[in-house]
Amino acid sequence: MQIIGILLVFIVFVGLMMTRKLTTLLALPMMAILLAAIAGIPLLSDNPDTFTITKGVLAGGAMKLSTAIAGLIFGAWFGQILSKVGITKTIIRKAAELAGDKPLAIAIIFFLAASVIFSAANGLGMVILVGTIAIPIMLTAGLKPFVSGLVVLLANAVGVVFNVSTWAIYTDVLKVPTNTIASYSLICAVPLIVIALIMIVYYTRKDGKVRRAWAMPLKPEFQAQDTKNVRAIALISPLVPVLLVFFLKVDIVSAVFMGAVVTLLLATPKRPIHVLSSALVEGIQDVAGALGLMIGIGMLLSAVTAPPVALLIQPLIEGIIPTSPLMYILVFTLLSPLAIYRGPLNVWGLGSGIAALIVAGGMAPVAAMLALRIVSNLQAVSDPTNSHNVWIADYTKTDIIETLRKTLPWMFAAVMISMIIAGLTVF
Repeated sequence: MQIIGILLVFIVFVGLMMTRKLTTLLALPMMAILLAAIAGIPLLSDNPDTFTITKGVLAGGAMKLSTAIAGLIFGAWFGQILSKVGITKTIIRKAAELAGDKPLAIAIIFFLAASVIFSAANGLGMVILVGTIAIPIMLTAGLKPFVSGLVVLLANAVGVVFNVSTWAIYTDVLKVPTNTIASYSLICAVPLIVIALIMIVYYTRKDGKVRRAWAMPLKPEFQAQDTKNVRAIALISPLVPVLLVFFLKVDIVSAVFMGAVVTLLLATPKRPIHVLSSALVEGIQDVAGALGLMIGIGMLLSAVTAPPVALLIQPLIEGIIPTSPLMYILVFTLLSPLAIYRGPLNVWGLGSGIAALIVAGGMAPVAAMLALRIVSNLQAVSDPTNSHNVWIADYTKTDIIETLRKTLPWMFAAVMISMIIAGLTVF
């Protein structure tokens, strides 16, 4: 009866999240409490050594992803610093100057430039900042709204692969070292970049081009943008944390901190103390939702890895764990659409808990980490529940479901190619 109850909780809450009846932010802690209660974990205990729902699941779980939470905060801080000193806007302006008035060239160069920006900082705030500068330029150059939004979506997905602040969740959940995560990034990124470039060329030529003026309303803060560029050497700043992690094996928080220092030295803003302090506050505001999700993920992880719950779930998980490279490729490729709508392969939801159980069932942590990162590519571009997908669809006046329909087959292909390489590499 207990296992039936646990399965019902999974099915009901996945359904509620996929139909958007309940937010993931609230669903994860509620699932953690229910799973622990069904497995017989007590709510309270007089014995301080007893694992309870209040102490082990809620209090312990809230702190379980502390490394990932710190990485996210510092990453958001770094992104705000890049924005405040003018580096983000300068990169977009330089890209526009480099591309001239050729729509396809503008789309490709903006894709590459925005990928670099998002590798340093992502989140809705950064997508809005880049989008409100780049999308009007692309539209004015003649690209259609769907293609203009697609360029930002694809760049964000590529940037996330290299964004060191997002790697910490795999360190916390799967205990995979940062340098190991870094060493497998190209398996996730190269097929995605190739497919993204093909998509941009295909949709630019298929949908045709339209010469039009940008007529959508702009927010006041973007109507009077500072047009002064920072010095050229400062434009390497977004790459500093990535390079430190890749080549010097520096941990994530330290790499981002050093990246911030290098940025200030190269850009030399007039009020550096104000930049640092205001960027920290605004950066935390940018990732407040993600921080809440991480706390909920930590609670769910504490619940599903608690011995009473794990003993019930483990036999089911072991039955579906791939035991050969072919099954590893097929299982994660065919099930990759389950990453959208906050499904069970979404690392920012149930996916973290399921990955922890898969590793406990015998799969190599590196294989689980790589599979989750690869299916996240599909989620980052196609998922209609992403806040950045919603903003881009609203800003470009396009249909978010049409974006899902047009991008899903392409992202499925990118996932399949990456999974084939991963299966031959780590299994």
